[in-house]
Amino acid sequence: MTSDTQPRTYQVITYGCQMNNHDSERIAGLLENAGYAPQADGEPADLVVFNTCAVRENADNRLYGNLGHLAPVKAAHPGMQIAVGGCMAQKDRDTITNRAPWVDVVFGTHNIGKLPILLERARVEQEAQVEIVEALEAFPSTLPARRESPYSAWVSISVGCNNTCTFCIVPQLRGKETDRRPGDILAEIRALVDDGVQEITLLGQNVNSYGVEFGDRLAFGKLLRACGTIDGLERVRFTSPHPAAFTDDVIEAMAETPNVMPSLHMPLQSGSDKVLRAMRRSYRSERYLGIIERVRAAMPHAAITTDIIVGFPGETEADFEETLRVAEESRFAAAFTFQYSIRPGTPAATMPDQVPKQVVQQRYERLVDLVGDLAWQENQKLIGHEVEVMFAAGEGRKDAATARVSGRARDNRLVHVTVPDGAERPRPGDLGTATISYAAPHHLVADGGLANLRRTRGGDAWDARNTPQKRMVGLGLPTRLATPAV
Repeated sequence: MTSDTQPRTYQVITYGCQMNNHDSERIAGLLENAGYAPQADGEPADLVVFNTCAVRENADNRLYGNLGHLAPVKAAHPGMQIAVGGCMAQKDRDTITNRAPWVDVVFGTHNIGKLPILLERARVEQEAQVEIVEALEAFPSTLPARRESPYSAWVSISVGCNNTCTFCIVPQLRGKETDRRPGDILAEIRALVDDGVQEITLLGQNVNSYGVEFGDRLAFGKLLRACGTIDGLERVRFTSPHPAAFTDDVIEAMAETPNVMPSLHMPLQSGSDKVLRAMRRSYRSERYLGIIERVRAAMPHAAITTDIIVGFPGETEADFEETLRVAEESRFAAAFTFQYSIRPGTPAATMPDQVPKQVVQQRYERLVDLVGDLAWQENQKLIGHEVEVMFAAGEGRKDAATARVSGRARDNRLVHVTVPDGAERPRPGDLGTATISYAAPHHLVADGGLANLRRTRGGDAWDARNTPQKRMVGLGLPTRLATPAV
Protein backbone atom coordinates (compact mmCIF):
# COMPACT_ATOMS: atom_id res chain seq x y z
CA MET A 1 0.00 0.00 0.00
CA THR A 2 2.99 2.32 0.49
CA SER A 3 6.09 2.88 -1.57
CA ASP A 4 9.54 2.04 -0.29
CA THR A 5 10.12 5.71 0.57
CA GLN A 6 6.91 6.22 2.56
CA PRO A 7 6.22 4.93 6.06
CA ARG A 8 3.43 2.45 6.63
CA THR A 9 0.35 4.14 8.09
CA TYR A 10 -1.73 3.07 11.08
CA GLN A 11 -5.13 3.66 12.68
CA VAL A 12 -6.06 2.75 16.26
CA ILE A 13 -9.76 2.22 17.02
CA THR A 14 -10.54 2.25 20.73
CA TYR A 15 -13.52 0.88 22.65
CA GLY A 16 -14.14 1.18 26.36
CA CYS A 17 -12.72 2.99 29.36
CA GLN A 18 -10.01 5.56 30.06
CA MET A 19 -7.53 2.75 30.66
CA ASN A 20 -8.11 1.61 27.08
CA ASN A 21 -7.62 5.16 25.81
CA HIS A 22 -4.39 5.33 27.77
CA ASP A 23 -3.28 2.00 26.27
CA SER A 24 -4.15 3.24 22.77
CA GLU A 25 -1.85 6.24 23.17
CA ARG A 26 0.91 3.76 24.01
CA ILE A 27 0.05 1.59 21.02
CA ALA A 28 0.33 4.66 18.78
CA GLY A 29 3.65 5.61 20.38
CA LEU A 30 5.06 2.12 19.88
CA LEU A 31 4.02 2.12 16.23
CA GLU A 32 5.54 5.53 15.53
CA ASN A 33 8.75 4.39 17.23
CA ALA A 34 8.70 1.46 14.82
CA GLY A 35 8.43 3.81 11.83
CA TYR A 36 4.67 3.97 11.22
CA ALA A 37 2.83 7.23 10.53
CA PRO A 38 -0.76 8.19 11.41
CA GLN A 39 -3.37 7.45 8.78
CA ALA A 40 -4.13 10.32 6.43
CA ASP A 41 -7.76 11.42 6.30
CA GLY A 42 -9.73 9.47 3.73
CA GLU A 43 -6.97 6.98 3.02
CA PRO A 44 -7.10 3.33 4.15
CA ALA A 45 -4.41 2.58 6.71
CA ASP A 46 -1.75 -0.07 6.16
CA LEU A 47 -2.42 -1.24 9.73
CA VAL A 48 -5.66 -1.09 11.71
CA VAL A 49 -5.50 -1.89 15.44
CA PHE A 50 -8.64 -2.53 17.46
CA ASN A 51 -8.18 -1.94 21.20
CA THR A 52 -11.22 -3.73 22.56
CA CYS A 53 -13.49 -3.75 25.60
CA ALA A 54 -15.23 -6.80 27.07
CA VAL A 55 -17.57 -5.06 29.51
CA ARG A 56 -20.63 -4.34 27.36
CA GLU A 57 -23.00 -6.88 25.82
CA ASN A 58 -22.59 -5.57 22.27
CA ALA A 59 -18.76 -5.50 22.40
CA ASP A 60 -18.47 -8.74 20.42
CA ASN A 61 -20.94 -7.60 17.78
CA ARG A 62 -19.17 -4.27 17.30
CA LEU A 63 -15.77 -5.90 16.89
CA TYR A 64 -16.79 -8.66 14.52
CA GLY A 65 -18.98 -6.29 12.52
CA ASN A 66 -16.05 -3.94 11.99
CA LEU A 67 -13.71 -6.81 11.20
CA GLY A 68 -16.20 -8.01 8.60
CA HIS A 69 -16.28 -4.58 6.96
CA LEU A 70 -12.48 -4.57 6.79
CA ALA A 71 -12.15 -8.00 5.14
CA PRO A 72 -12.79 -6.78 1.56
CA VAL A 73 -10.68 -3.66 2.19
CA LYS A 74 -7.76 -5.83 3.20
CA ALA A 75 -8.28 -8.12 0.22
CA ALA A 76 -8.05 -5.10 -2.09
CA HIS A 77 -4.87 -3.79 -0.44
CA PRO A 78 -2.07 -6.36 -0.35
CA GLY A 79 0.18 -5.93 2.66
CA MET A 80 -2.52 -4.45 4.90
CA GLN A 81 -2.53 -5.83 8.45
CA ILE A 82 -5.19 -6.00 11.19
CA ALA A 83 -4.45 -6.42 14.90
CA VAL A 84 -6.83 -6.94 17.82
CA GLY A 85 -5.81 -6.18 21.39
CA GLY A 86 -7.38 -5.23 24.70
CA CYS A 87 -9.77 -6.98 27.04
CA MET A 88 -11.72 -8.95 24.44
CA ALA A 89 -8.49 -10.24 22.94
CA GLN A 90 -7.37 -11.32 26.42
CA LYS A 91 -10.71 -13.09 26.90
CA ASP A 92 -11.35 -14.67 23.50
CA ARG A 93 -7.79 -15.51 22.35
CA ASP A 94 -8.00 -17.99 19.44
CA THR A 95 -11.72 -17.31 18.92
CA ILE A 96 -10.91 -14.07 17.11
CA THR A 97 -8.76 -15.67 14.42
CA ASN A 98 -11.27 -18.53 14.09
CA ARG A 99 -14.12 -16.12 13.41
CA ALA A 100 -12.01 -13.60 11.46
CA PRO A 101 -9.06 -15.49 9.91
CA TRP A 102 -7.93 -12.34 8.09
CA VAL A 103 -6.73 -10.87 11.42
CA ASP A 104 -2.92 -10.86 11.57
CA VAL A 105 -2.18 -10.30 15.27
CA VAL A 106 -4.04 -10.87 18.54
CA PHE A 107 -2.38 -9.51 21.69
CA GLY A 108 -3.59 -9.10 25.25
CA THR A 109 -3.77 -6.45 27.94
CA HIS A 110 -0.42 -7.43 29.46
CA ASN A 111 1.88 -7.40 26.41
CA ILE A 112 1.10 -4.21 24.47
CA GLY A 113 4.83 -3.61 24.04
CA LYS A 114 5.15 -6.71 21.83
CA LEU A 115 2.84 -5.41 19.09
CA PRO A 116 5.53 -4.22 16.61
CA ILE A 117 7.40 -7.54 16.96
CA LEU A 118 4.21 -9.56 16.44
CA LEU A 119 3.30 -7.54 13.34
CA GLU A 120 6.70 -8.15 11.79
CA ARG A 121 6.55 -11.84 12.66
CA ALA A 122 3.10 -12.12 11.06
CA ARG A 123 4.40 -10.41 7.92
CA VAL A 124 7.47 -12.64 7.64
CA GLU A 125 5.76 -15.93 8.51
CA GLN A 126 2.55 -15.09 6.63
CA GLU A 127 0.35 -16.42 9.41
CA ALA A 128 -1.59 -14.99 12.33
CA GLN A 129 0.27 -14.39 15.58
CA VAL A 130 -1.69 -14.88 18.81
CA GLU A 131 0.21 -14.00 21.96
CA ILE A 132 -1.62 -13.63 25.28
CA VAL A 133 0.35 -13.48 28.51
CA GLU A 134 -1.12 -13.77 31.99
CA ALA A 135 1.07 -11.27 33.84
CA LEU A 136 1.84 -7.61 33.17
CA GLU A 137 5.11 -7.17 31.25
CA ALA A 138 5.40 -3.38 31.58
CA PHE A 139 3.21 -0.59 32.94
CA PRO A 140 1.51 1.18 30.02
CA SER A 141 2.93 4.51 31.23
CA THR A 142 6.50 3.26 30.75
CA LEU A 143 5.94 2.72 27.01
CA PRO A 144 6.35 5.47 24.41
CA ALA A 145 3.17 7.41 23.69
CA ARG A 146 1.53 9.54 21.09
CA ARG A 147 -0.82 11.50 23.31
CA GLU A 148 -4.08 12.85 21.91
CA SER A 149 -3.65 16.08 23.86
CA PRO A 150 -0.43 18.08 24.32
CA TYR A 151 -1.79 19.76 27.49
CA SER A 152 -3.62 16.91 29.25
CA ALA A 153 -2.48 13.36 29.98
CA TRP A 154 -3.42 10.12 31.71
CA VAL A 155 -0.97 8.60 34.18
CA SER A 156 -1.43 5.00 35.24
CA ILE A 157 -0.74 4.41 38.95
CA SER A 158 -1.92 0.80 39.08
CA VAL A 159 -3.13 -1.96 36.80
CA GLY A 160 -5.55 -4.74 37.72
CA CYS A 161 -8.07 -5.15 40.51
CA ASN A 162 -8.35 -7.21 43.70
CA ASN A 163 -12.14 -6.93 43.94
CA THR A 164 -14.51 -9.68 42.87
CA CYS A 165 -17.64 -7.84 41.70
CA THR A 166 -19.98 -10.46 40.25
CA PHE A 167 -20.88 -8.40 37.18
CA CYS A 168 -17.30 -7.54 36.18
CA ILE A 169 -14.82 -9.51 34.10
CA VAL A 170 -12.02 -6.93 34.31
CA PRO A 171 -10.03 -8.65 37.14
CA GLN A 172 -9.86 -11.80 35.00
CA LEU A 173 -8.49 -9.80 32.07
CA ARG A 174 -6.27 -7.23 33.78
CA GLY A 175 -5.14 -9.42 36.67
CA LYS A 176 -4.53 -8.65 40.34
CA GLU A 177 -3.65 -5.09 41.29
CA THR A 178 -0.07 -4.10 40.58
CA ASP A 179 1.08 -0.72 41.90
CA ARG A 180 3.77 1.56 40.54
CA ARG A 181 6.20 3.11 42.97
CA PRO A 182 5.34 6.72 43.89
CA GLY A 183 8.72 8.01 42.69
CA ASP A 184 8.15 6.55 39.22
CA ILE A 185 4.70 8.13 38.99
CA LEU A 186 5.91 11.55 40.09
CA ALA A 187 8.88 11.38 37.73
CA GLU A 188 6.53 10.70 34.83
CA ILE A 189 4.27 13.60 35.85
CA ARG A 190 7.23 15.99 36.07
CA ALA A 191 8.40 14.90 32.61
CA LEU A 192 4.91 15.48 31.21
CA VAL A 193 4.75 18.95 32.78
CA ASP A 194 8.13 19.78 31.27
CA ASP A 195 6.60 18.81 27.92
CA GLY A 196 3.68 21.25 28.31
CA VAL A 197 1.11 19.07 30.09
CA GLN A 198 -0.82 20.99 32.76
CA GLU A 199 -3.60 18.53 33.62
CA ILE A 200 -3.15 14.89 34.56
CA THR A 201 -5.66 12.17 35.42
CA LEU A 202 -4.43 9.39 37.66
CA LEU A 203 -5.74 6.05 36.42
CA GLY A 204 -6.42 2.73 38.09
CA GLN A 205 -9.17 0.15 38.29
CA ASN A 206 -9.43 1.20 41.95
CA VAL A 207 -7.18 4.22 42.50
CA ASN A 208 -7.83 4.62 46.21
CA SER A 209 -6.57 1.12 47.02
CA TYR A 210 -3.23 2.26 45.58
CA GLY A 211 -0.43 1.20 47.93
CA VAL A 212 -1.90 -2.19 48.87
CA GLU A 213 0.97 -3.96 47.11
CA PHE A 214 3.65 -2.22 49.15
CA GLY A 215 1.67 -2.01 52.38
CA ASP A 216 0.72 1.67 52.66
CA ARG A 217 -3.03 2.19 52.90
CA LEU A 218 -2.56 5.98 52.95
CA ALA A 219 -0.44 6.01 49.78
CA PHE A 220 -3.08 7.50 47.50
CA GLY A 221 -3.71 10.55 49.68
CA LYS A 222 0.07 11.06 49.93
CA LEU A 223 0.34 10.83 46.14
CA LEU A 224 -2.34 13.52 45.70
CA ARG A 225 -0.48 15.81 48.09
CA ALA A 226 2.80 15.17 46.27
CA CYS A 227 1.15 16.22 43.00
CA GLY A 228 0.46 19.56 44.67
CA THR A 229 4.20 20.25 44.91
CA ILE A 230 4.84 20.03 41.16
CA ASP A 231 5.30 23.50 39.63
CA GLY A 232 3.32 24.01 36.43
CA LEU A 233 0.78 21.25 37.17
CA GLU A 234 -2.52 23.12 37.09
CA ARG A 235 -5.08 20.35 37.52
CA VAL A 236 -5.08 16.83 38.97
CA ARG A 237 -7.98 14.40 38.57
CA PHE A 238 -8.36 10.68 39.23
CA THR A 239 -10.61 7.79 38.31
CA SER A 240 -12.08 5.59 39.59
CA PRO A 241 -12.19 5.07 43.35
CA HIS A 242 -14.13 2.32 45.14
CA PRO A 243 -16.42 3.36 48.00
CA ALA A 244 -15.26 0.46 50.19
CA ALA A 245 -11.65 1.72 50.17
CA PHE A 246 -12.37 5.45 50.19
CA THR A 247 -10.88 7.01 53.33
CA ASP A 248 -11.06 10.42 54.96
CA ASP A 249 -7.37 11.13 54.35
CA VAL A 250 -8.15 11.22 50.61
CA ILE A 251 -10.94 13.74 51.20
CA GLU A 252 -8.53 15.85 53.25
CA ALA A 253 -5.86 15.63 50.54
CA MET A 254 -8.38 16.70 47.89
CA ALA A 255 -9.59 19.66 49.95
CA GLU A 256 -6.12 20.82 51.00
CA THR A 257 -4.22 20.42 47.70
CA PRO A 258 -5.06 23.38 45.42
CA ASN A 259 -4.39 21.64 42.11
CA VAL A 260 -6.51 18.57 42.97
CA MET A 261 -9.85 19.34 41.39
CA PRO A 262 -13.17 19.39 43.31
CA SER A 263 -14.66 16.59 41.23
CA LEU A 264 -15.20 12.99 42.23
CA HIS A 265 -16.40 10.05 40.18
CA MET A 266 -17.68 7.54 42.76
CA PRO A 267 -19.42 4.45 41.32
CA LEU A 268 -22.62 3.57 43.19
CA GLN A 269 -23.84 0.68 40.97
CA SER A 270 -27.00 0.20 43.09
CA GLY A 271 -28.70 1.88 46.03
CA SER A 272 -30.12 -1.41 47.29
CA ASP A 273 -28.09 -3.13 50.00
CA LYS A 274 -29.46 -6.48 48.88
CA VAL A 275 -28.31 -5.90 45.31
CA LEU A 276 -24.93 -4.54 46.47
CA ARG A 277 -24.48 -7.76 48.44
CA ALA A 278 -25.33 -9.84 45.33
CA MET A 279 -22.91 -7.70 43.31
CA ARG A 280 -20.25 -8.43 45.94
CA ARG A 281 -19.72 -4.69 46.44
CA SER A 282 -18.27 -4.41 49.93
CA TYR A 283 -20.13 -1.27 51.06
CA ARG A 284 -23.76 -0.39 51.67
CA SER A 285 -25.87 2.65 50.82
CA GLU A 286 -25.39 4.25 54.24
CA ARG A 287 -21.61 4.18 53.86
CA TYR A 288 -21.85 5.56 50.34
CA LEU A 289 -24.04 8.47 51.41
CA GLY A 290 -21.69 9.12 54.33
CA ILE A 291 -18.76 9.53 51.92
CA ILE A 292 -20.76 11.96 49.80
CA GLU A 293 -21.69 13.96 52.90
CA ARG A 294 -18.07 14.21 54.07
CA VAL A 295 -16.83 15.18 50.61
CA ARG A 296 -19.39 17.99 50.43
CA ALA A 297 -18.57 19.15 53.94
CA ALA A 298 -14.90 19.50 52.95
CA MET A 299 -15.60 20.80 49.40
CA PRO A 300 -19.10 22.33 49.26
CA HIS A 301 -18.92 22.96 45.51
CA ALA A 302 -17.57 19.55 44.51
CA ALA A 303 -19.27 17.90 41.55
CA ILE A 304 -19.91 14.20 42.17
CA THR A 305 -20.62 11.77 39.33
CA THR A 306 -21.31 8.05 39.39
CA ASP A 307 -22.01 4.76 37.60
CA ILE A 308 -25.30 2.93 38.12
CA ILE A 309 -26.41 -0.47 36.81
CA VAL A 310 -30.14 -1.07 36.32
CA GLY A 311 -31.71 -4.52 36.24
CA PHE A 312 -29.08 -6.61 38.02
CA PRO A 313 -30.34 -10.20 38.53
CA GLY A 314 -32.86 -10.34 41.37
CA GLU A 315 -33.45 -6.57 41.43
CA THR A 316 -37.05 -5.92 42.54
CA GLU A 317 -39.09 -2.76 42.22
CA ALA A 318 -38.31 -2.04 45.88
CA ASP A 319 -34.59 -2.44 45.18
CA PHE A 320 -34.83 -0.04 42.26
CA GLU A 321 -36.70 2.48 44.40
CA GLU A 322 -33.72 2.38 46.78
CA THR A 323 -31.43 3.29 43.87
CA LEU A 324 -33.68 6.25 43.06
CA ARG A 325 -33.61 7.31 46.71
CA VAL A 326 -29.81 7.20 46.99
CA ALA A 327 -29.41 9.01 43.66
CA GLU A 328 -31.76 11.77 44.81
CA GLU A 329 -29.94 12.17 48.14
CA SER A 330 -26.56 12.21 46.39
CA ARG A 331 -27.62 14.88 43.87
CA PHE A 332 -25.15 13.76 41.23
CA ALA A 333 -23.79 16.25 38.71
CA ALA A 334 -23.97 13.42 36.17
CA ALA A 335 -24.51 9.67 36.16
CA PHE A 336 -23.39 7.04 33.67
CA THR A 337 -26.35 4.67 33.68
CA PHE A 338 -26.20 1.16 32.25
CA GLN A 339 -28.69 -1.61 31.65
CA TYR A 340 -27.33 -4.84 33.09
CA SER A 341 -26.18 -7.25 30.40
CA ILE A 342 -24.90 -10.79 30.80
CA ARG A 343 -21.16 -11.13 30.41
CA PRO A 344 -20.10 -14.75 30.00
CA GLY A 345 -17.52 -15.78 32.56
CA THR A 346 -18.92 -13.61 35.37
CA PRO A 347 -20.82 -15.05 38.37
CA ALA A 348 -23.81 -12.81 37.64
CA ALA A 349 -24.26 -14.42 34.22
CA THR A 350 -25.66 -17.61 35.78
CA MET A 351 -27.61 -16.03 38.64
CA PRO A 352 -31.34 -16.80 38.83
CA ASP A 353 -34.06 -14.16 38.49
CA GLN A 354 -32.65 -12.33 35.50
CA VAL A 355 -34.82 -9.23 35.08
CA PRO A 356 -36.93 -9.10 31.87
CA LYS A 357 -35.62 -6.71 29.24
CA GLN A 358 -38.80 -4.59 29.15
CA VAL A 359 -38.65 -4.09 32.92
CA VAL A 360 -34.98 -3.09 32.74
CA GLN A 361 -35.74 -0.62 29.95
CA GLN A 362 -38.59 0.99 31.88
CA ARG A 363 -36.48 1.36 35.05
CA TYR A 364 -33.57 2.68 33.05
CA GLU A 365 -35.71 5.43 31.54
CA ARG A 366 -36.99 6.45 34.97
CA LEU A 367 -33.47 6.64 36.32
CA VAL A 368 -32.19 8.66 33.34
CA ASP A 369 -35.05 11.13 33.83
CA LEU A 370 -34.28 11.50 37.54
CA VAL A 371 -30.51 11.99 37.22
CA GLY A 372 -31.05 14.39 34.33
CA ASP A 373 -33.40 16.51 36.44
CA LEU A 374 -30.99 16.43 39.39
CA ALA A 375 -28.04 17.44 37.22
CA TRP A 376 -30.08 20.29 35.76
CA GLN A 377 -31.05 21.54 39.22
CA GLU A 378 -27.43 21.42 40.36
CA ASN A 379 -26.23 23.23 37.23
CA GLN A 380 -28.84 25.96 37.64
CA LYS A 381 -27.29 26.84 41.02
CA LEU A 382 -24.21 28.03 39.09
CA ILE A 383 -26.02 30.71 37.06
CA GLY A 384 -24.42 34.05 37.89
CA HIS A 385 -21.30 32.41 39.33
CA GLU A 386 -17.81 32.77 37.88
CA VAL A 387 -15.93 29.60 36.94
CA GLU A 388 -12.41 28.91 35.74
CA VAL A 389 -12.37 27.13 32.38
CA MET A 390 -9.52 25.19 30.82
CA PHE A 391 -10.29 25.14 27.11
CA ALA A 392 -9.96 21.94 25.13
CA ALA A 393 -10.11 20.80 21.53
CA GLY A 394 -13.21 18.82 20.56
CA GLU A 395 -15.35 19.65 23.59
CA GLY A 396 -17.85 21.81 21.71
CA ARG A 397 -19.24 20.24 18.55
CA LYS A 398 -21.21 23.39 17.68
CA ASP A 399 -18.51 25.94 18.53
CA ALA A 400 -17.97 27.00 14.92
CA ALA A 401 -21.68 27.77 14.47
CA THR A 402 -22.19 29.45 17.84
CA ALA A 403 -18.94 31.48 17.99
CA ARG A 404 -18.18 29.81 21.31
CA VAL A 405 -15.15 28.03 22.73
CA SER A 406 -15.54 25.13 25.11
CA GLY A 407 -13.72 23.53 27.97
CA ARG A 408 -14.01 22.16 31.49
CA ALA A 409 -14.53 23.97 34.77
CA ARG A 410 -12.47 22.91 37.77
CA ASP A 411 -15.32 20.60 38.82
CA ASN A 412 -15.20 19.03 35.32
CA ARG A 413 -18.51 20.48 34.13
CA LEU A 414 -18.58 21.29 30.41
CA VAL A 415 -18.74 25.04 29.74
CA HIS A 416 -19.40 26.77 26.40
CA VAL A 417 -18.11 30.37 26.39
CA THR A 418 -19.07 33.05 23.87
CA VAL A 419 -16.14 35.05 22.53
CA PRO A 420 -17.23 38.42 21.04
CA ASP A 421 -16.00 39.47 17.62
CA GLY A 422 -12.56 40.99 17.85
CA ALA A 423 -11.79 39.51 21.26
CA GLU A 424 -8.78 37.27 21.74
CA ARG A 425 -9.73 33.62 21.40
CA PRO A 426 -8.24 31.11 23.82
CA ARG A 427 -6.29 28.18 22.48
CA PRO A 428 -6.86 24.63 23.72
CA GLY A 429 -4.96 24.48 27.00
CA ASP A 430 -5.44 28.16 27.86
CA LEU A 431 -7.30 29.19 31.02
CA GLY A 432 -9.87 31.91 31.64
CA THR A 433 -12.83 32.81 33.80
CA ALA A 434 -16.43 33.21 32.71
CA THR A 435 -19.78 33.92 34.38
CA ILE A 436 -22.46 31.30 33.83
CA SER A 437 -25.58 32.67 32.11
CA TYR A 438 -27.47 29.46 31.24
CA ALA A 439 -27.58 25.90 32.51
CA ALA A 440 -28.66 22.67 30.81
CA PRO A 441 -28.53 19.16 32.33
CA HIS A 442 -25.20 18.31 30.72
CA HIS A 443 -23.49 21.65 30.08
CA LEU A 444 -23.22 25.30 31.08
CA VAL A 445 -23.13 28.42 28.90
CA ALA A 446 -21.35 31.73 29.54
CA ASP A 447 -22.59 34.28 27.00
CA GLY A 448 -21.03 37.27 28.75
CA GLY A 449 -17.60 36.60 27.32
CA LEU A 450 -14.28 35.62 28.80
CA ALA A 451 -12.26 37.36 31.50
CA ASN A 452 -8.72 36.92 32.80
CA LEU A 453 -7.55 34.93 29.79
CA ARG A 454 -4.23 33.31 30.61
CA ARG A 455 -2.12 31.95 27.79
CA THR A 456 -0.47 28.85 29.20
CA ARG A 457 2.37 26.49 28.47
CA GLY A 458 -0.31 23.95 27.60
CA GLY A 459 -1.65 26.32 24.95
CA ASP A 460 1.91 26.83 23.70
CA ALA A 461 2.27 23.04 23.44
CA TRP A 462 -0.95 22.88 21.43
CA ASP A 463 0.36 25.61 19.11
CA ALA A 464 3.65 23.76 18.65
CA ARG A 465 1.84 20.59 17.63
CA ASN A 466 -0.70 22.21 15.31
CA THR A 467 1.08 25.19 13.73
CA PRO A 468 3.74 24.65 11.04
CA GLN A 469 6.98 26.29 12.13
CA LYS A 470 9.69 27.85 10.03
CA ARG A 471 13.03 26.14 10.43
CA MET A 472 16.30 27.58 9.19
CA VAL A 473 18.60 25.28 7.23
CA GLY A 474 22.27 26.33 7.23
CA LEU A 475 24.97 26.50 4.57
CA GLY A 476 23.17 29.21 2.61
CA LEU A 477 20.28 26.96 1.59
CA PRO A 478 16.79 28.47 1.44
CA THR A 479 14.41 28.09 4.39
CA ARG A 480 11.62 25.54 4.27
CA LEU A 481 8.52 24.73 6.30
CA ALA A 482 8.65 21.73 8.57
CA THR A 483 5.84 20.18 10.54
CA PRO A 484 6.94 19.41 14.10
CA ALA A 485 7.02 15.82 15.24
CA VAL A 486 4.20 14.77 17.53
